[in-house]
Amino acid sequence: MGFVFNGTTSKSMGVLTKMTAENRVPDLNNYTIEIAGKNGLFDLGSTLSERIINISCLIPPKKTDAALLAAKDAVVDWLNPDRDVCALILDTEPERVYYARLQAGVAFSKVARHSSEFDLTFFCPDPFGYAIDDEVFEITKEGADTVTRKLGNTSSDPVYLLRGTIGSSSSRHITITTNNSELKIAGAGLTAAEIFVVDTDKMTAYVTDSDGNILRNGLPYIEELNFPTLAVGDNSVTVECGNATFTSLTIQAKSRWR
Repeated sequence: MGFVFNGTTSKSMGVLTKMTAENRVPDLNNYTIEIAGKNGLFDLGSTLSERIINISCLIPPKKTDAALLAAKDAVVDWLNPDRDVCALILDTEPERVYYARLQAGVAFSKVARHSSEFDLTFFCPDPFGYAIDDEVFEITKEGADTVTRKLGNTSSDPVYLLRGTIGSSSSRHITITTNNSELKIAGAGLTAAEIFVVDTDKMTAYVTDSDGNILRNGLPYIEELNFPTLAVGDNSVTVECGNATFTSLTIQAKSRWR
């Protein structure tokens, strides 16, 4: 197997790789309470923690020590953790991307003349793998609609891009209800040339121009901070207007795998 890190393939780096174990379920954060006089613990459930991906690597024999050292230097520069998290794509999972950085240093071991092996431990603070070719849904009329996620195996935190016009009065609004979770945008002063963006993963909202430049904060115009999720399969989405004009709603699914 091989992998792509920060846009560069392990093959192009001249590195052979293998994975002897797959961490298919990320680490868990378990929440419990100890109750005096009661055996065991009271279980409060768990959440996903970070994901760890281990890859074993080999630099095949080079002609000289200098060539081997140059190969090691190239690997160290490629994996530089100062770049923070970067896209990591495994050949065994070509349809999804993780966001990772090194968790620990890299130690090279000699296995043959002018050859070295080393182990990589990638740390993914966000444990999910995301669809490289994401699902995008477009709604262009008011009323009820259904969007169907086909990728991934767990709920996702979508990004909404709303286009339309909403006056500055609090009585003027557009409401988006996703699976009974209501998102009401009122008094936003939104013009036809602007886009109201709601990023449910980052729990934020803002208004941009058509080029994506952020113009102002959007959170003050959301009546209640409900950030909906999309389930795998069918999701009901209803758009309602109150003294406002709806043009379109683009939903970037951010489909993902646990």
